Amino acid sequence: MRKLKNKNVRKLTRVGGTSLAVTIPREMLSRLKWKERQKVVVKLIGRKLIIKDWR
Repeated sequence: MRKLKNKNVRKLTRVGGTSLAVTIPREMLSRLKWKERQKVVVKLIGRKLIIKDWR
């Protein structure tokens, strides 16, 4: 079980040969009402990564 203070700290995981993935906490997905295979937009602003719904 993850310690409560570290539940939002995630590790990058290799997917395929050159890509990396990060998991999103289930609680956040529920609040956003996001589902598996949903389209999202990924944007890099400075040193921040913004992920938002495609619509």
